[in-house]
Amino acid sequence: MHGYYVVLITVPVEKAKELAEHIINNKLGACVNMVPEVDSLYWWKGNVERDKESLLVVKTSARKFKDLLEGVKSVHPYTVPEIIALPIVAGNENYINWIDDSLG
Repeated sequence: MHGYYVVLITVPVEKAKELAEHIINNKLGACVNMVPEVDSLYWWKGNVERDKESLLVVKTSARKFKDLLEGVKSVHPYTVPEIIALPIVAGNENYINWIDDSLG
């Protein structure tokens, strides 16, 4: 297995589908799962904030991660978007091959 990631991205609920389509249409990820609404609690500029957000779960390759990062940042409405990559250490080989095939 080469390098593959599951990438977590939070986004305003009303922007989730648009961002997911941007990722797929630009072949930045092979698949995006959209968790429609999560309650987020976080520090921002010295204050505790609470928001309803969507969580995008993106499967991509290590070779595409930089493009995914830059592509998401270029259209994401947040000043500091959450874009966190977790390595895939094991998985269904057929699924991993499908990631490669999907990303070209």
